[in-house]
Amino acid sequence: MTPEQLRTSVLQYALSGKLVPQIVEEGSAEDLIKENKRIREQYIEANKIKKSKPLEEISDSEIPYEIPENWKWVRIGDFCIDVFSGKSPKYSKTPTEYRIIGQAANQQKGLCYEQTKYTDADFWSDMPERYFVKEYDVLLNTLGNGTLGRSGIVKVLPHKLLTDGHLFVFRFTEHTEAMFFYYYLQYKRTEIERSANGSTNQTFLSLRNTSAWIIPIPPLEEQHRIVAKIEELLPYVDRYAEAYEKLEQFNAKFPDDMKKSILQYAIQGKLVEQRPEEETAEELYQQIQDEKQKLIKEGKIKKVKPLAEITEDEIPFDIPESWKWCRLQDICTLIADVDHKMPKSVPASEGKLFLSAKDLLDDGTINYTENVKYISKEDFERLSKKAKPTVNDIIYSRIGAALGKARVVENDIEFIVSYSCCVIRTLINEKYLRYYLESPLILKHSVLARQSIGVPDLGMGEIKQYIVALPPIEEQKRIVDRLEKILPYCNKLSK
Repeated sequence: MTPEQLRTSVLQYALSGKLVPQIVEEGSAEDLIKENKRIREQYIEANKIKKSKPLEEISDSEIPYEIPENWKWVRIGDFCIDVFSGKSPKYSKTPTEYRIIGQAANQQKGLCYEQTKYTDADFWSDMPERYFVKEYDVLLNTLGNGTLGRSGIVKVLPHKLLTDGHLFVFRFTEHTEAMFFYYYLQYKRTEIERSANGSTNQTFLSLRNTSAWIIPIPPLEEQHRIVAKIEELLPYVDRYAEAYEKLEQFNAKFPDDMKKSILQYAIQGKLVEQRPEEETAEELYQQIQDEKQKLIKEGKIKKVKPLAEITEDEIPFDIPESWKWCRLQDICTLIADVDHKMPKSVPASEGKLFLSAKDLLDDGTINYTENVKYISKEDFERLSKKAKPTVNDIIYSRIGAALGKARVVENDIEFIVSYSCCVIRTLINEKYLRYYLESPLILKHSVLARQSIGVPDLGMGEIKQYIVALPPIEEQKRIVDRLEKILPYCNKLSK
């Protein structure tokens, strides 16, 4: 049960007579309603309030549930001594002593006086006395999605106030517990929002319709006891809400934290066993260097400037003896992006596929079809010369919200990717490298980039210098096999 559902349950019990026992000696709500009517008539005769059009009798079909025998269903307009909407004020651009409260200042449990606005003396002095806010008036926001239906109660009134035209004011006699009505509005908020009129962007409440809502009324003493019990229980609901929120945050983070832990184990050599009979990573590394030299001589790749040796300060953790620390550039034949001049879009029928970081999906795949961009064949050919992906290449996001994502190209689809990503072509197991790039070791670089000024960005030079914990090639395969069995369980936890 969510905190909101628990809060609603408490209020539902309160408004159906199940939260506190009924006491015969307290009389019935009928007596209270008659007394309220008598006082209202006196106010009308004294011109303190206006006489309103009589409301229809409550029909049996309107009654939503049963209430105790000594309670009574009544319309809000008959229950309150006065119900009115504030007037549209003439606002003053400079602070004055004449304050106006609007929807923003009407908070759940009182008024935020810092958000009151100001009017001039003429508007203030022309306003009839009934429109000035009194202690224990209940206020209801009447306009706009998200704001409409929010109720507040005036528990403290440090100075005189008027309300603007977007608030309804509900006023009561001393024979009514205003907090009981306030909690009624709290309980009914969802229904209040649904009852609004107007367009999707601008909904509003009708004062006449609102006055016709029905409310179950207990005797006054029972109202007091219900409010006391609600206020005894709601702090426990609030404590439950805090615990619930922490649990929700934990549950939301747990799958991702678990995935990071598993990847960290994998790149530390703790996920699968080492096998002495397999060649070492040092031998694999030498084979890679020989292969790169061969490709350079054949003109298939360019010779690059050697990077600095890895220092002890750069090594974040111990790895098995059969593994080796190396730089990303040393085990790849391509780490490149396209130029930063964004080509124009063309219709799919006229162009070729141009993807970006947004197309690296959370499920580990690449999006080739939904809301993708196409560019001219001329732009495609120009950009392809520098970084055109092929099957088994890795697309690595280096900028923006998707920063740090790595995806392996598994389909023979012709495309290029924007400078928001780079293309990595490796001579080791591409899936191992993909998981390595998404491990906490590399994600730390992403976090640092996100903290930089402007758009988060990982430079190409920084990516080439990433240090990689390199296992023997057969162990890389075993690590990938194990990860692909375990990680789907993490994904299920996040759903």
